[in-house]
Amino acid sequence: MPGKLLIVGTPIGNLSDLSPRAVEALKSADLILCEDTRHTRKLLTHFGIDGNVHSFHEHNEDDKSEHIIEAVADGETVALVSDAGMPVISDPGFRLVRLARERKLTIEPIPGPFAGIVALVASGIAPLPFTFFGFTPHREGERKEFYRRIKAIGQTAIVYESPERVTESLDNALEVLGDVEVTVAREMTKVHEEFISGSISDVLEQLKKRGIVRGEVTLVFAAALTQPPKFSAEQVAREFERLRDSGMRRNDAVKAVAEKFGLRKNEVYKSLLGE
Repeated sequence: MPGKLLIVGTPIGNLSDLSPRAVEALKSADLILCEDTRHTRKLLTHFGIDGNVHSFHEHNEDDKSEHIIEAVADGETVALVSDAGMPVISDPGFRLVRLARERKLTIEPIPGPFAGIVALVASGIAPLPFTFFGFTPHREGERKEFYRRIKAIGQTAIVYESPERVTESLDNALEVLGDVEVTVAREMTKVHEEFISGSISDVLEQLKKRGIVRGEVTLVFAAALTQPPKFSAEQVAREFERLRDSGMRRNDAVKAVAEKFGLRKNEVYKSLLGE
């Protein structure tokens, strides 16, 4: 009987964030795959888990994935973890999961923290729609192109950045995105957790004054500055009536019109009333 592949989310800092379900999943695994065996053994030891730990990272994923999938097919339960957060996202595991899916093996995700979402919900920046872009490129030219892609999408953007490059990266973002709102989330769930919010220029000023930035860093950018769309009160009214005629409730129609035209709901009401 085939085994299964467990994708287990681990804490991004605070060990208390490892769920009871994740603990049981790791205890049940015949094999635990991780980026850094030393790091993962500390986590396992804390929870009294005596696991069979093997390294699995970006440099050996291609070589090991086929062998691991054969072990799952033969009946073993294999757990995949990353150093922090959910595996696969900006971490190794995509090829492994893809092979398991192709072989129609059982894949069981065990949810855990995701630094990008933790930063987003604490940022105060509009959460929807958003796009997660992962790590920025190391080279400045590539990083500017990276931010140009973010600007073109026009959504809230979540980015991972190295503390050593965060001020340089924000300089590039300011040049490309304009002086939009940003939150720098640092050391989330840890003792020195910090959220620095404001316009990019304001946040840059704060960071440059302190000099050295330490710890894991996640950046959340508001949608890039664009020209406001040109539309008339008649267009707003026609769209509202169209939605109402389709059977949509009044409040839902107002919300939909506001989202389409980039307005607040009270601005839609004022427009409909001719104010």
